[in-house]
Amino acid sequence: MIRTLTQSELESFPSLEWPDIVARISLETRAALDQVLETQDGGHLSREQCLLLANVEGDDLLGLLVAADTLRRDLVGNLVTYVVNRNINFTNVCFVGCKFCAFSRGPREGDTYFLSLEQLAQKTVEAWQLGATEVCIQGGLPHELPPFHYRDILRAVKNAVPAMHIHAFSPMEIVYGVELTGMPLHDYLSMLRDNGLNTLPGTAAEILDDDVRFLLSRNKLSTEQWKQVIRTAHGCGIRSTSTLMYGHVETPTHWVNQLLLFREIQRETGGFTEFVPLGFVHYNTLLFQQGISRPGPTLAEHLKIHALSRVMLAGAINNIQVSWVKLNRQLSQLCLHAGANDYGGTLMEENISREAGATAGQYTSPEQFQALILEAGRIPAERNTTYTRINIKLQPEEFIVEQAFEPEFA
Repeated sequence: MIRTLTQSELESFPSLEWPDIVARISLETRAALDQVLETQDGGHLSREQCLLLANVEGDDLLGLLVAADTLRRDLVGNLVTYVVNRNINFTNVCFVGCKFCAFSRGPREGDTYFLSLEQLAQKTVEAWQLGATEVCIQGGLPHELPPFHYRDILRAVKNAVPAMHIHAFSPMEIVYGVELTGMPLHDYLSMLRDNGLNTLPGTAAEILDDDVRFLLSRNKLSTEQWKQVIRTAHGCGIRSTSTLMYGHVETPTHWVNQLLLFREIQRETGGFTEFVPLGFVHYNTLLFQQGISRPGPTLAEHLKIHALSRVMLAGAINNIQVSWVKLNRQLSQLCLHAGANDYGGTLMEENISREAGATAGQYTSPEQFQALILEAGRIPAERNTTYTRINIKLQPEEFIVEQAFEPEFA
């Protein structure tokens, strides 16, 4: 019988090295992990091996965590990157009705808001003055949105701060924009690109399985629509992140299916900049209150998904991000030892996780990121959105690394 690891064992795993654990893990798990460590490419794993790793427990789980950290060190070194950005949710009015979301409001609720283009421009100026290089813009989907409103948001932001990188609009928002304008998807994305859209958040993915999606949100875009938006965006020269929401109704099989899909898309397009595991924050959501979901991820699940993604995506998507807004200080640092190498953005104004009950706060300053990273024994480095410019924060001097896309972007 495989024993369940205690919280103490899970919290102390960073003290282990691969030679300390390798003799304690099963032959099947060791063979899979050895294969990736030797090739530094998760693409050599069979689907059966991926499922084996997704379901490990006990010493085999410790082996996965240690192997992921070893692989992280080999692939991307000891830098932990972050981007200075501002999160702007331009409206909380939304008709979609996702059961995992506590942020959205109906149009007649008392605490609705809708930021004007002038307000968006002002928030962008404020972010630039505070050192931000990116604004991340997403919002609810209100009825009767002006057909070209997403384009107009881009114009307002670029007119206010031409050098600001705009990381905006989930695939769900893109599908809505296509419906509003009647434009073909490729033409619509090209129009947004030409008006200032630099990269696309790979959100609205949750779990890319339509049976699960029906439980989470009946009105959300389908798996096929999400894939079509992402592939088309990459084809238009718009890179994106990739995400997976875990800790609700999904199983490890869903994790494996989604990570294999991301590898496939990356092989075709090279357009993903990073993978971001998003832990389900359950407290204020209908999904949990109606008894549909479990109460968020366990400590083992948090660590396992970061480690599994590092191993499975090795050689395809080499940047694994910790979503600090969904984790506490200690847990975010533990995930840095389980394969992650990026802390995400400073955000300045995070709302969605906070409304669901997350308590990590709305803003982490660059100085706080640097302290967290140094405390974890790693080297802090500020990056741009696409990881092509990295400013290593070393005292008493700093230096900048210019980095080429890897793999080559189609």
